[in-house]
Amino acid sequence: MLLAIDCGNTNTVFSIWDGNAFVATWRTATEWQRTADQYYVWLSTLMEFQGIEADITDVIVSSTVPRVVFNLRVLSDRYFNTRPVVVGKPDCLLPIDVRVDAGTAVGPDRLVNTVAGYDKFGGNLIVVDFGTATTFDVVEDDGAYVGGVIAPGVNLSLEALHQAAAALPHVDISKPQRVVGTNTVACMQSGVFWGYVGLVKEVCARIKAERDREMKVISTGGLAPLFQQSVDLFDAFEDDLTMHGLTVIHKYNKEKS
Repeated sequence: MLLAIDCGNTNTVFSIWDGNAFVATWRTATEWQRTADQYYVWLSTLMEFQGIEADITDVIVSSTVPRVVFNLRVLSDRYFNTRPVVVGKPDCLLPIDVRVDAGTAVGPDRLVNTVAGYDKFGGNLIVVDFGTATTFDVVEDDGAYVGGVIAPGVNLSLEALHQAAAALPHVDISKPQRVVGTNTVACMQSGVFWGYVGLVKEVCARIKAERDREMKVISTGGLAPLFQQSVDLFDAFEDDLTMHGLTVIHKYNKEKS
């Protein structure tokens, strides 16, 4: 059994993979102060509550928060008696090439999404991930990661608007009924929703024009379903894209070890 851990800036996802499917998936807030013992108590309690008896033999971690990795390593060593594979570290092999400027550190989440996208859809992809940041990852026809775009995330933009303008409330993102809002909340929701629709359309169009080819656009991340169902932006939506990528990378490292 494989424990796959995807640690983002806002949430951390734990999934158990039995070799054929994900047995269970849980989400918790990302907190670098959380100890290995706290992780285990939380995880084992959820497993017991759902009646899951998993003999975890392997662990793989992708983390955009470096300070979290140490305690996840301790969790893996202390409670599962295994050394975790950590995406982005020199001893973690990738089944794809990374073609960016020398010295550039690519976020592990972007590498994992690239691996997963190529495994599921082949090359010539744009992977749009709606996380704390909204990222666009460009996948070459041979699966290589060749760069991308980083923009502020949807919720991050809303929170910044609320904090910077005293008269503007905190609102939840949703598709407004009309573009022109007739109250403050509707105006903010319209600006953010249609603003990000325009962002995705324009960035993807410019990437395709710059590369002079047609490319599939795949969405993932927490808010991706909102945009996927509301407007015609993407060729496919993959809720577990990152987790799938972790299983592919783990399998590749097991084969090469």
